[in-house]
Amino acid sequence: MQFDDDADLDTSEVQDVRGSRVPGGRATIGGGVVGIIALVLGLFFGVGPEELGLSEGEPRPSVGASSAARLEQACRKGGDANTREDCRIVAVVNSVQDHWRAEYARRGGGRYTDAPTVLFTGQVGTGCGAATSAVGPFYCPADGKVFLDLGFFDDLRTRFGATGGPFARAYVVAHEYGHHVQDLMGTLGRAQDGRQGAGSNAVRVELQADCYAGVWARHATTTPDEKSGRPLLTRLTDQDVRDGLDAAAAVGDDRIQERFQGRVTPETWTHGSAAQRRQWFSHGFRTGDMARCDTFR
Repeated sequence: MQFDDDADLDTSEVQDVRGSRVPGGRATIGGGVVGIIALVLGLFFGVGPEELGLSEGEPRPSVGASSAARLEQACRKGGDANTREDCRIVAVVNSVQDHWRAEYARRGGGRYTDAPTVLFTGQVGTGCGAATSAVGPFYCPADGKVFLDLGFFDDLRTRFGATGGPFARAYVVAHEYGHHVQDLMGTLGRAQDGRQGAGSNAVRVELQADCYAGVWARHATTTPDEKSGRPLLTRLTDQDVRDGLDAAAAVGDDRIQERFQGRVTPETWTHGSAAQRRQWFSHGFRTGDMARCDTFR
């Protein structure tokens, strides 16, 4: 996975509040059993922790001006994204949103609304309630933002057994932006009917976000950056795609349940099996067509 060394990065699409304190209220999601439950329920769920019934209050983060300034100073060019993890996230966010802006313009189905990614450490306040890192990456529809603690990527490898790699991280980000697209299209709310199980809307929403992530990956090396007119991502190898598929499988419900509870219970699934998640990411990557991502049919 390689970015154009000379391309300009747009750090305005990423809000860095790492190290900021969360005033007023407290998150109630902790470690241990509660943390595992939160992770299983909230991982890539597309909603914030309040809707999972695992937080109280709605504290807001104090914006870390110094962190934001450091990110802007450190992440100027695509070459920075090839050497620094936080800059790589900036580049992936830029690339993903470049794709969806172009897709919306091509389809003429309305204007794509940008969604910032918020980098945090430990805990953060959102429009969906307070959250800790135990929830994993998530999209909050109440404020239209993706929230991400970079420490999750270590968990993805050590706790969930994914092979890792830069594109595994890109897959996670692209999946969350799939939820943002669903929010804009009005399909995200289907997951909130309270049902679980292999055929539930919750699972279908997650699999569609996987498919959308695959669609972005298919076009990532050909979608031009709005400023330079050249693709920000210049190289995506077969190994990169395998890393993305492996990450998708690692967070399948059956894999998580077997790892943390020792048995698989399909009636409680909220995200889909490892095989399903691989299948829908692959389908999006193979077709490159978001219209082919109808997991509800």
